[in-house]
Amino acid sequence: MNAPTSAERSSGIHPTRSVGTGRAHAKVILLGEHAVVYGAPALALPVPQLLVTASAGWASRACDDLNDVSFTATGSAPSPVVPPARDGLRRLAAAYKATAGVGRGPGLDVVIDGSIPPGRGLGSSAAYARAVVLALADLFGRELTESEAFDLVQTAETATHGRSSGVDARAVGAAAPLRFQDGRVQELSVGCDGLLVIADSGVMGGTKDAVELLGEVFRRRAGTRQGFVDRASRLTDEAGLALAAGAAERFGARLTEYHELLSSTGLSTRRIDAMVGAALTAGSLGAKLTGGGLGGCVIALTRPEHARQVIRRLNESGAVHTWAVPLRGSGDHVS
Repeated sequence: MNAPTSAERSSGIHPTRSVGTGRAHAKVILLGEHAVVYGAPALALPVPQLLVTASAGWASRACDDLNDVSFTATGSAPSPVVPPARDGLRRLAAAYKATAGVGRGPGLDVVIDGSIPPGRGLGSSAAYARAVVLALADLFGRELTESEAFDLVQTAETATHGRSSGVDARAVGAAAPLRFQDGRVQELSVGCDGLLVIADSGVMGGTKDAVELLGEVFRRRAGTRQGFVDRASRLTDEAGLALAAGAAERFGARLTEYHELLSSTGLSTRRIDAMVGAALTAGSLGAKLTGGGLGGCVIALTRPEHARQVIRRLNESGAVHTWAVPLRGSGDHVS
């Protein structure tokens, strides 16, 4: 990354700094997966322990192409961001540059440092996109509204996943749990003090494959889709009421019932089912897969005094990493 050049100045770009930064975080879906795209509600929880930071700066090369943006992910060794995430981020950057009126000028180099494992239902692609768009806005000295940031993140999400409900794009920038339905978002009232243990199965999920699988189930059996959406809506609404009332046991039971709904359509796996069973045996109030399915993570609602036992049993059943997130406020990483 370099300071602005004469080519940059002649292009009409007037940045306030040579490097812009942006941040976002992970999220988990509590209830509402898949059904949300059919108008059902979904509940999401931000995971501030898992962060993404993007740094955007000017490259030495000049360009005429709005897509001339390089993306590098840091880690044990710097590497290019792989498709489809790279394609989504490039589309996002082009959309941002078009919105900002940027034409000819230097290319952009973006470095992304993140701790969110991809393909686990934790919103990694949306968090990457939000961090990048905020870094670009910072570089150009522009304040983005939440609506503008959401629209740009959705540009990347659509390129990465196809049809996108928008839950991830909202939740990776949220400071509190959210209820999402038909594009409307509101903060959830939380009266429970429990911990949500997130356990990574170590297996990447397949959102597109899961959507296709569920669609095939719906096509084969008449009335299945409406039954799925109706039950998902009921469970999610009941869970939201229980969460607000501080009824942890009732909330946990709805989590487990939603897992049974997802599992009945083939979206779970043996390992995920084993992890859910292990969490329940260890004293969790409820557990389920989270995200698209066919891999990914399990979430388990746990009283603080049972957290260590639950985490130990999850590790024994196949989890490769765990985090504990308080339902109210931010918490510490547990591994």
